[in-house]
Amino acid sequence: MSEAEDRQPGEVLIVTGMSGAGRSTAANALEDLDWYVVDNLPPRMLKPLLELTELAGGAVPRVAVVVDVRGRDLFTELPAVTRALRDARQLRVLFLDASDDALVRRFESVRRPHPLQGDGTILDGIRRERQRLAPVREGADVLVDTSALNVHQLSSRIVELFSEEGAARHTVTIMSFGFKYGLPTDVDMVADMRFLPNPFWNEALRPLTGQDAAVQEFVLAQPGATEFIDAYASALTPVLAGYQRENKRHSVIAVGCTGGKHRSVVTAGELAERLSSQPGVAVRVTHRDLGRE
Repeated sequence: MSEAEDRQPGEVLIVTGMSGAGRSTAANALEDLDWYVVDNLPPRMLKPLLELTELAGGAVPRVAVVVDVRGRDLFTELPAVTRALRDARQLRVLFLDASDDALVRRFESVRRPHPLQGDGTILDGIRRERQRLAPVREGADVLVDTSALNVHQLSSRIVELFSEEGAARHTVTIMSFGFKYGLPTDVDMVADMRFLPNPFWNEALRPLTGQDAAVQEFVLAQPGATEFIDAYASALTPVLAGYQRENKRHSVIAVGCTGGKHRSVVTAGELAERLSSQPGVAVRVTHRDLGRE
């Protein structure tokens, strides 16, 4: 067998984003998923690294590389290097972000300066980094906002996004949530179920959730409920097929109601049932606010 035949290009994930947004946590979670993780690699070293993994003959099928502003001026080469590699490799870019307030709190809690802070404040460093990362964020395949996530929640999200899904070419997460707790930031589409009567005002249903049969029957019996779910699932079918053609590996569909306890939970389950039969698609359901007061 020739050297060329020995080469087996595998999946590549570039992990980048704002300092303090959770890159180390993401890298640890990927290692637990049996990804080969390389931290703080200069962008120009990506191609030589991947050539070495190809020579391993499939022994390193999934490589995750953490690239960030610690690479100093070399970091500016990342967009060009990424574009050059996309044609030859199955490559995705994960960008971790967080609000300025959340990042400031994190840096203050560990009593460390921001890498681009210089003689200024932590916020000065964050603003410089946002400006420098703007082109990378724009070209990212997966964006995760970690502002409201602790390390355990972020690890769980990485597992959801990057664990193996067999033959599935696209994974869709259907997330129920409550509008009163805020709109999710890292989602692709949002559906609002507040046009249906709220089971909260039914004393018998109030203590139950959308996972209980009585609530499911109530919600689905309302005028327009099943019509909306059927129509929305039908509208999503060509979208998910298009995502596969464009090699978008993951999407998040958020379904909201007032508290994220009844209507959105029922709808998320119904959508998952309808979408799970779509070829090449793996469906996960998560309930962001279920159990909150």
